[in-house]
Order: sequence, then C-alpha cells, then structure tokens
Amino acid sequence: MTIALNNSIAAMTPELIEWRRDFHRNPELLYDLPRTSRIVAERLRALGFDQVVEGVAKTGVLGVLHGAMGPASAKEKRALFRADMDALPIQEASGADHASVSPGRMHACGHDGHTTMLLGAARRLAETRPFDGTLIFCFQPAEEGGAGAQAMIDEGMLERFPVKGAYAVHNWPGLPVGEFAVVRGPAMASAEAFNITVEGTGGHAAMPQRVRDPIVAASHIVAAIQTIVSRVVDPLDNAVVSVTSFHGGEAFNVIPDKVEMKGTVRTFSVAVSKSIEVELKRICERTAEAFGTNARLHRPPKLPYPATVNHPAETELALDAMRAVAGFDRVRDDMRPVMGSEDFAFLLRKVPGAYIFIGNGDTAGLHNPKYDFNDEAIPYGVAYWTELARRVLPA
Repeated sequence: MTIALNNSIAAMTPELIEWRRDFHRNPELLYDLPRTSRIVAERLRALGFDQVVEGVAKTGVLGVLHGAMGPASAKEKRALFRADMDALPIQEASGADHASVSPGRMHACGHDGHTTMLLGAARRLAETRPFDGTLIFCFQPAEEGGAGAQAMIDEGMLERFPVKGAYAVHNWPGLPVGEFAVVRGPAMASAEAFNITVEGTGGHAAMPQRVRDPIVAASHIVAAIQTIVSRVVDPLDNAVVSVTSFHGGEAFNVIPDKVEMKGTVRTFSVAVSKSIEVELKRICERTAEAFGTNARLHRPPKLPYPATVNHPAETELALDAMRAVAGFDRVRDDMRPVMGSEDFAFLLRKVPGAYIFIGNGDTAGLHNPKYDFNDEAIPYGVAYWTELARRVLPA
C-alpha cells in the first residue's frame, strides 16, 4: 500500500475490527437481517452519504456517494460496489471471544468481513471523494442460497441506479493476507439443486419378499449418478454432481415406503447443465423401475445460480487496483476456477464487472464451524475498494 493510504486506513482499522466482530457476534440469516441492515444504513448516513435506500429486497441497503465533481446522471459515470451481509445456519466452533451469540447461526463465510471492508471504504471515500461520478454501495441480503442479488435486481435496483460496472470481493482461506487473486473469465460455477423421491412398498424387514424396497433402489440411483461426470460429461468440461442427503425409514425392523434425497450440480456451461439434468432424470426413472419402485426428480425454485463470469476490461481495472495496493508479486492473475458458486453472478449477467479474492491467511475453510474472518485482511480490502474507485471513475 502507498504510505499515505496505509496511514489513513491504519488509523481506522481498530474501529473497523470492532465493527466486524460485532457483526460476527450477531449473525442473521438470508433476508432476515434487521439489525445488520439497520447498522449499515445508520453508518452510511453518519458518513454523509448523499442518499441511503433501505428495504431493497426486504433488508438490502444501497448507499449513493457522489464524487468531488458532483452527481453523475449517465451510467458511464456510475459503478456499483457490493458486499453480502448474511450468515449461515451453522453452530459455531471457532472458540473466538467474539463468537456468535445466536445458537445455530454463524458468519462462516466471512460476510461480516466483506460488509466491514466496504463500510471502511465508504468511510474513506466519503472523506476524500477522489473520483468523478457516482458510486453505488450495495449491501446485499441472502447470498447464501436465497438469490438476494437477483431479488435486488427484480426490485429495480439497476433501473433506478444504472451503472457501467459492478465489483465484489470474497475472502479466500489459504491465500496469504495481503495477497489478492482473480480468475479471468468463468470464476465460479453455477449452483443447481435437485431433490429425488423414491417410492416403493414398505413392510416388515424380516419379510422383504412382500415389499418393493425404496432404500435399495435409491442406493443404486446414488451409485449410477456417479457415472454422469465420468461417462456422460465431456472430460474437458468441468462438472460436479453430488448427492448430499439421504433419508428413509425410522426403525431397524421396518422397510419404509419412501426415500428422499438431495444433491447439487455445478458446471460452467448451460449446455452441460442441461445434459446432466436429462441424465439425472433418466437414471432416476429407469433405475427405480428396475426395482419395481417409482422415482421423481424435482428442481427447487430458488436455484440455479448462474456461473460467475468476469469481464475482461473490468478484470484488468481490478488487477490494476490490486497491484497498486499489494504490489505486482502479491497478485495472482491465474487463479483456477472454483466449483463453489456466488450469486453476484446475477449482477454479472446484467452488468460487466469483476469478482476477486482477498487473502484470509491460514484459517479454517469457508462454511466450516471453526472458520473466522481474519481481521488482518480488513485494511487491504479497504485499500482495494478505495483504489478501485479511483480507477473505475477517474477524476
């Protein structure tokens, strides 16, 4: 970081750490973020933002900040910076002094840190306004499976505040603190879910000849699903098909009538996704039929998330900002795509932009009960957002 930028951000970092730990202690889920969104809106107003809009997609918050030359009406002079706010339904096991006080909820993906870094940048940029145009700060609910980005779009966010580009940051365990990384092009996979119900005829476990066992049929379906990636998808295409939940029966001596399964599909291609869906349906129906049972494939309405695809020009702007903050040698521009998913993808389908990663150091992995956002990353995130504002909307 430049000395001036480092000093200005270092001075606010202790307070930002307290903000982050307060968010961590008080996690909220999906769209039910009354405390988090209220604090975000109050802080933006206290910073002198030109406009603060609450209640977008229930608890989303938008902050509007004009540069030194005043407001911009054309989208060519506007950009959107986004942070996610929601936590996960996980029981925390980090042992941190600031651990969650809400049983069964925790910030296991670092959204507390993402919100804090963007608030820190909002504070710094509101003081200096070193850009020409208008920045839209988007604090989004329901990234974790609730498609909050799409909900904000559906409620007219981009029509009300048209922008030329959109940007987001995610922490990355295993990447050293002070380092950044980006994937050129497709960065994160699409996320699709499926439910499978297998129905047979239950009965006494000691009299299997009188039943049509859905557990046996479902087990063969799980085994056959493993052949989709290995024998149906082109070996040069990336794909994951995982069965993640299998429920049937309650007693040791009763064969149930029904088995229910859940799973996920991850790809970077719409064509690959469609071929997987066709194969899933075929395997379920025909395997079940072979065992004298019936199977139904159902796709939950909240998914899919599309693939997160970075745009070339915006990726280069993000790289310039990362290198200005961390130095050329501490920025990876060749990171491999990630099979996890991200609902910022909905924004990148509407507006060109870039989704980048910031080092979280040697910590537990994302969605792990022992995970905690690394506070040492906060000043680097604030510095990145501040530098990016200068480059996206140069004065």
